Amino acid sequence: MKSFAEMSTEELLRPEGWDCSCGRHHSCGLRYLRIERGAVRYLPEALHQLHLQKPFIVCDRHTKAAAWAQVQQALTEAGIPYVLYEMPMSEVEPDEYAVGCLTMSFDRSCDVILAIGSGVINDCCKVLGHAVGMPSIVVGTAPSMDGYASNSSSMIRNRVKVSLYNACPVAILADTDILCQAPERMLWAGLGDMLAKYIALCEWRISHLVIDEYYCEEIAALMRESLRQIVEAAPRLMERDPDTIGRVVRGLVLSGIAMAFAEISRPASGLEHYFSHMWEMMALDRGTPYELHGIQVGVGTVLTFRLMDSLRKNRPDRAHAEHFLETFDGAWWEKNTRRIFGKAAESILQLARDTKKNDPTSHRERMNRILDHWDDILKIMEQELPSTAQVESLMRTVGMPVKPADIGIVPQDVRDALDGSRDIRDKYLTSTMLWDLGMLYDFPLEVSYY
Repeated sequence: MKSFAEMSTEELLRPEGWDCSCGRHHSCGLRYLRIERGAVRYLPEALHQLHLQKPFIVCDRHTKAAAWAQVQQALTEAGIPYVLYEMPMSEVEPDEYAVGCLTMSFDRSCDVILAIGSGVINDCCKVLGHAVGMPSIVVGTAPSMDGYASNSSSMIRNRVKVSLYNACPVAILADTDILCQAPERMLWAGLGDMLAKYIALCEWRISHLVIDEYYCEEIAALMRESLRQIVEAAPRLMERDPDTIGRVVRGLVLSGIAMAFAEISRPASGLEHYFSHMWEMMALDRGTPYELHGIQVGVGTVLTFRLMDSLRKNRPDRAHAEHFLETFDGAWWEKNTRRIFGKAAESILQLARDTKKNDPTSHRERMNRILDHWDDILKIMEQELPSTAQVESLMRTVGMPVKPADIGIVPQDVRDALDGSRDIRDKYLTSTMLWDLGMLYDFPLEVSYY
């Protein structure tokens, strides 16, 4: 078998999937993909090939303006019936209310859900499709995230950011004439979401070493290839050339395929995503606005790079780690958790109880494994991470925000996001490793971070 990183998209998406050297069988439910100028014209062909007849079309006011005219023309000319539903809110949050609106408005005469949009609309439609037992298709409107082809949806449930695993779309139509017209901030968001992969892959390997989490080098190599393609094209991203946008979108789709192969979001997200999740949850709790997810992820990526730079300069101290383990104050931790998470705190505390997150026996096992394999962890960082300066330079080249202050994040919210990041899901992160070493709550965040 060829490496996944060397395969064409058609090879990766073969219906029978692939038996991998990792011992698992990998497949992706995506069956039809067009990334080119005018790709929307192939919508009738996609429906025909997939034996689908009547789409339930979902958009919001922004995505309707971006692509509905092209979608409507393609369907009308082909004589394909449809039901159109425009989300009623001015800005859609991927939460219970949004999915409830879709579920209550869904027309059972339809046999497929067609999302016109990018991250939020696509994610909500995946959840709806899973709930009603129907496939979904997406017409992309922005190269703003890498979840088009993934089998997961990034949602808000009980005020907490969660990943729901449902199914990837059966068809993706990425019309570069539409995508290259996306707002500047959405182009930044796509790049920010992809730069996160440096951290994600590094943490995935560290997690495999520390807690024996499943890891597949073939999937990791595919993710590195998708990242390479986007970083190579990134300096020309803001020129809005359709061919360049097409290369970026292909990289984003490859990233989604990698997640679908892994059946988890681990190859694509790490601590940098959790900075974004934490800032979004804080904003929702306060009723204040927040930046696009991918832009926040880009800022979180730089923060995590800097954290790892600091880690590489200071070898962990066993005595300090032992003291933290033996004197851990659960009452203080619960009080701090309530302060950081506000209305979402009860869900966070319940997750900690369910997963035994603070169990001292497991804590000691992880601590010993980290300390015994610190040189191996440093080697992983060296192999997976370019320099922080390289990442910052690329982001500045396209005009992206780089520091928390650039997107209105104050130092206390950076501190709280780092401290709370290990608690919002059961994923092993750099912040989890810092906690295992007794370093999290007093880890220095230099002024230059902000």
